[in-house]
Amino acid sequence: MKVWIDQDLCTGDGLCEEIADEVFFGKDDGLFYVKESTGNFGEEKLYDGDAHPAGPDGMARIPEGGLEAVIEAAEECPGECIFIEV
Repeated sequence: MKVWIDQDLCTGDGLCEEIADEVFFGKDDGLFYVKESTGNFGEEKLYDGDAHPAGPDGMARIPEGGLEAVIEAAEECPGECIFIEV
């Protein structure tokens, strides 16, 4: 399963990072993004010029055992901007 954030809807509240910091993180622009980390998957997912792009281009795999936290983050998000795909 994968997850992504629509930054156009993101309110910058940060609840997602509080709930599932292994998947979500904030950037200097005040918005939140998803990440794939070395600890979760064995390699860092890199893109041209930005390690974590916005929107569906920045889709990340949900780490094993992390689905429940990601669903909670999506449900609690005031911007309703977190999308989970199978």
